[in-house]
Amino acid sequence: MKKKRPNFFLHLHTPKIPKRESSFFYTFGLGGISLFLILIIGITGIFEAFYYIPSEAEANSSLQVITHLIPYGSLIRGLHFWAAQLLVGTTILHMLRVVLTGSYKPPRRFNWLLGVCILLLVLFLNFTGYGLRWDEDISWALLVGTNLLKAIPLIGEGLYSIIVGGSSLGGQTIIRFYGWHTFGLAIIAIFFIVWHIFRIRRDGGISSKKIVKPNKKIKREDLVKKEIIAILLVSILLILLAQFAPPGLQSAADFNNIPEEAKAPWFFVWIQQLLRSGNALLMGVIIPIVLLTLIVLIPYLLDRSSTGVGTWFNKEGRIAQIIIILIILGMAGLTIFVTLSNYGK
Repeated sequence: MKKKRPNFFLHLHTPKIPKRESSFFYTFGLGGISLFLILIIGITGIFEAFYYIPSEAEANSSLQVITHLIPYGSLIRGLHFWAAQLLVGTTILHMLRVVLTGSYKPPRRFNWLLGVCILLLVLFLNFTGYGLRWDEDISWALLVGTNLLKAIPLIGEGLYSIIVGGSSLGGQTIIRFYGWHTFGLAIIAIFFIVWHIFRIRRDGGISSKKIVKPNKKIKREDLVKKEIIAILLVSILLILLAQFAPPGLQSAADFNNIPEEAKAPWFFVWIQQLLRSGNALLMGVIIPIVLLTLIVLIPYLLDRSSTGVGTWFNKEGRIAQIIIILIILGMAGLTIFVTLSNYGK
């Protein structure tokens, strides 16, 4: 009898998987959930592209049409929006889990860099997606966010012109954002995601302790079953959020009449608060770059050991763990502070 060949989804995993590391409370399914959210974003984004018009005059109104007139348009837009928001959270939490379990250590150091690149691409894709709304809620963030580029010495003005499409925000800006969102950043993100998955598979799948007894392993079919359950639960959550907490959409942006209240997308609120505290170059450019550099250097400078892989809070990676926790707590603290300060206003 001919042996059945494993399908594509099974091939994403190694034939035998450590039982302990495949449990929900080791990975929390964050990698698989992130991949599923990316697929939802891509599919719903294609549907939206049929009706969205990237022009200053019609961008906002075309989204109004999608939301209120196109059959199931509100659901599609809600799924796209909430999948993108959840993806930011799952990507950050996935990277936190990787640090706390020492899963960035050899031979996975390079894959850590790929993960950092994917996080940046997810953030920029979210920001450009917000910009495509072209409404009052995003106007302040667009103006301040793009002006930060000018603060970068030597290359700032040129970079601003490339991103914005001129010397100021206008009709060319939304065309540029649409191009970056649907092609430039999206194609780069797909490339890095595929590379990241390939490296995970090549490096042995889920990171684990070096010595794993045969009876402490499970078949990849069992892991795929768990992943299917996770996908169903996330799908239900997305549908509920899309139906009962649909993304807002205000009237078209007017950059000659910017709202006085500062309002950045939630994942950049911490930078918004930093900007209130001092110089734009220092607070909005240098500090984020320093924090990013620390994150990048975790497996190359902060913890160069090869022991402690697959162990929660391993002592070899204590410095890296403390730094990543402090960075995330700092960002989250500033975000919560601003949110609570604005509550009820």
